[in-house]
Amino acid sequence: MKIIESRSELQGWSDRQRAEGHRIALVPTMGALHAGHLSLVKTARERTDRVIVSIFVNPTQFNDPSDFEGYPRVMDDDLAACREAGVDVVWAPAAEELYPQGAASSATWVDVEGLTDPLCGSNRPGHFRGVTTIVTKLFLAARPHVAVFGEKDFQQLAVIRRMTVDLGFGIEIAGGQTVREHDGLALSSRNVRLGRNARRQALVISRSLALAESMVAQGERSHAAILEVVRKQLDEATQASIDYADLRDPESLLPAPESLDGPVLLAIALQFEPDNTDNTDNTDESANVGAAVRLIDNRILNPKE
Repeated sequence: MKIIESRSELQGWSDRQRAEGHRIALVPTMGALHAGHLSLVKTARERTDRVIVSIFVNPTQFNDPSDFEGYPRVMDDDLAACREAGVDVVWAPAAEELYPQGAASSATWVDVEGLTDPLCGSNRPGHFRGVTTIVTKLFLAARPHVAVFGEKDFQQLAVIRRMTVDLGFGIEIAGGQTVREHDGLALSSRNVRLGRNARRQALVISRSLALAESMVAQGERSHAAILEVVRKQLDEATQASIDYADLRDPESLLPAPESLDGPVLLAIALQFEPDNTDNTDNTDESANVGAAVRLIDNRILNPKE
């Protein structure tokens, strides 16, 4: 496995692989890799014969500076995981490689309109602008044939697909299924920051998704009725506030009709407040246990199945 830090070196490597007839996949990450990321690597390997994993904690997609500072950084562990997964190149650039004038002084942005307005975009101004800008920079450096993103970040996946088409990148955007812990919680690098009580309460997210799916399977078609039950379930997480719980069209992300007549996206985000008094068994000093943690999850509900 090759570890590359400079953009020019990565571009040269990719050009050589292309000249030799290889297909390249890029798996963009911010590190703190878990089984969900490694499943994306597996998807990438199945579609191509060269895999790049980028590791870069992108400052421009964080609204809260403390969230950026507290994001887990465990490069040695990440490199070991990539090596074991058969990754060909880990690209771990310094911020100066991607923001030569500094992130705060950047004057050029990639902004996707419409799809970025609801859900995560409603309470995180500038978040998706940071995401689409950094992904554009990653694409230009890695020059992949395929890029793999997790379906847990459903809105991000939709936004990147639209950006890729609009800018004519000619890159296949593949989605990787959400990987869950044994009790149903969607894997996230932020999970390690949950205290014991918050970790237990976070299970209301997957329970709410399953409950909505069960309601639809039993014939419920009312948008309002489904969300009422989902929100009541989410309210059981007393350490969290509901950022959003919404039913949306899976392609346009516009609000789903009042009477569901086709596949809809149920998207949920909970914000767990800091709780430094919460006891925990986590001894990882990089985890920043007790900090505010925002968790998202989703499920496609299909009334016609």
